[in-house]
Amino acid sequence: MIQVTVPLDSDLMRSFLAVADLGSLTAAAGRLLRTQSAVSLQIRRLEESLGQPLFDRQARGVVLTPRGEQLVPYARRVVALLDEAALALREKPLEGPVRVGIPDEYSGRVLPRALAAFDERHEGVQVSIRVDHSTSLLKEMAADGLDLAVIYDWAYVEEGEVLCIDPTVWVTHVTHAQHLRKPVPVAVYFRSQWSRDYAEGGLDRHAIDWRTAWSCDLAGGMRSAVTNGMAIAPLSRSTIPEGCRELTAEDGFPIVDSARVVLRRNPRGSSPAIEGLAATLREAFLPLRQSEARTEGARRK
Repeated sequence: MIQVTVPLDSDLMRSFLAVADLGSLTAAAGRLLRTQSAVSLQIRRLEESLGQPLFDRQARGVVLTPRGEQLVPYARRVVALLDEAALALREKPLEGPVRVGIPDEYSGRVLPRALAAFDERHEGVQVSIRVDHSTSLLKEMAADGLDLAVIYDWAYVEEGEVLCIDPTVWVTHVTHAQHLRKPVPVAVYFRSQWSRDYAEGGLDRHAIDWRTAWSCDLAGGMRSAVTNGMAIAPLSRSTIPEGCRELTAEDGFPIVDSARVVLRRNPRGSSPAIEGLAATLREAFLPLRQSEARTEGARRK
């Protein structure tokens, strides 16, 4: 276990999480609106207080050590609890509009949990939701149409708070086993550059003989394609339907991507209501983050 010799400062925890999420002291400094040297000093203070390194310094950034990975979930809980306490102790209840964008993958599972918890505490906040693809949500935010946007970051280039890692994988039905057919029937997004670059492109790069058997524009349609026995489909690992399973390297299929799920804020401004909902979304995604960490840990053994 980690031996703590001095109290851990919540500010140090926030800096630690920013560096852990972004893999870069420079990027973390940008998020925290501090200098790189200030963030570096905070990380050094935290490591000294714990008596062990939390990051390995590399040419292109930093990566977590095993002890750093161990600290991450605790740090998130500490920061989340402090944020929750700050919200609960406000003299005035939160109120006003909050416009949120989110991919279809999370509209039926994560979002209802977050909204139910938020609405119980803040009935005066008028939340409006837009369910769409990440590229469309980013365009809407750029046009000042959203306050918060949950997006996929496949190339690890987007700024924002990392909520979890939720890889996209090929999924087949256990009974129908579409992946055994030749050519393999595949479900594709018909208006998606991501689908062409990552999903279809990955099949081509691995010389898998496939054909388009189903095309749609929403993740719900992809899940239907698999559960109905029509095709295999690229789905976020956290959304694999009952009766279906992930196709792995043992089946001859690659992982489609290792996307980060990122929370973006509108740079034009914020409000207590917006920050309150952002904290609730962070908490709602925590089980996905913990589940993926357990999955990756099991894969390494």
